[in-house]
Amino acid sequence: MTDTVVKANPDAPPRFFEAEAAGLAWLGAAGGASVVHVFEVAPGRIELERIESAQPTPDAARRFGAALATTHAAGAAAFGSPPERWDGPLFIGRRPLPAAHESSWGAFYARDRVLPYLEIAIDARGIGRGQASIVRQACDEIAAGVFDDDEPPARIHGDLWNGNVLWGADGVVLIDPAAHGGHRETDLAMLALFGCPYLDEIVVGYESARPLRDGWRQRVPLHQLHPLAVHAASYGRGYGDALADAAARVIALADAR
Repeated sequence: MTDTVVKANPDAPPRFFEAEAAGLAWLGAAGGASVVHVFEVAPGRIELERIESAQPTPDAARRFGAALATTHAAGAAAFGSPPERWDGPLFIGRRPLPAAHESSWGAFYARDRVLPYLEIAIDARGIGRGQASIVRQACDEIAAGVFDDDEPPARIHGDLWNGNVLWGADGVVLIDPAAHGGHRETDLAMLALFGCPYLDEIVVGYESARPLRDGWRQRVPLHQLHPLAVHAASYGRGYGDALADAAARVIALADAR
């Protein structure tokens, strides 16, 4: 078995794999969560370290949680900012991911992380127009700053679902980021959305290093709007239903504040 994995796609968008490498380098520079090593990157191709899989354990989960908190704490220039020294496009999966330089998380999140994918989902019939109006109402609340706090921009993975969390012999290694400046709760909410082994232990480890703000569990649907919108744009009505449900919860949470 070779020690590397090569991903190649000559039809990939321009600078697609280069963006992946830039995100991994930026996350790795934080000195927190481990990321896969990049051996070589070129147009249409990236060569990565092969991670031999191991069974998840509670101890590895707690260590990963603490390391993720360190990565987040390394910060970013602004909400929506790309990895440092990267001036190219950003992606989540194969879809473009807008960059921004906002001081307000809510304005950035609604405009650049939810609404662009909502429009695609409507066109793809991944969500109904009535449901989309609920999502827009939630985005109005978010953009108005209802959920803004004094959290600084965090250095987030941005696509932290279980498939991008590899359990190796030395612990968790992250792959395939959509790295940018965001809110730290977003990474944790994405882990919760798609499930992750020993998630409760990950949270324990995270809070041992950097406690989360009161009410973070109630805000999970808020931070799941982005991945749900992305999936509704690509994978059908089930995700559109989930997106509308999460948006309704966000509206209820805003009304209760």
